[in-house]
Amino acid sequence: MTAPDKPRLSIRIDLPGGGRFGPGKAALLDAIADLGSINKAAAQLGMSYPRAKKLVEAMNRDFGVPLVISAQGGADGGGSRLTDAADEIRGIYRELCNRTLAHNKELLRTFSKPDKRN
Repeated sequence: MTAPDKPRLSIRIDLPGGGRFGPGKAALLDAIADLGSINKAAAQLGMSYPRAKKLVEAMNRDFGVPLVISAQGGADGGGSRLTDAADEIRGIYRELCNRTLAHNKELLRTFSKPDKRN
């Protein structure tokens, strides 16, 4: 992972029951939605398939509803798709991030140029 050229804000949600949802899991859901496969999503994100599968299982458990549904290979070739619940969570997470960034843009900028009066 390369360092950002300017300060960035990322949000992690600590869920009831101890689970977490943040930029990594959001990116995994986005990649699964785009590619239709946990395996392809994992490869695109530079993670192993077992790690991606474990994250999907954790999200399904943490939210109490399936976010990703997978079908085994066969005539249709298998694959994975997001549920409506996953699309809703992705939208809410994206909106939370956008609103937080918009509201705190000026404060975030101060991390680029800390006050040097000390």
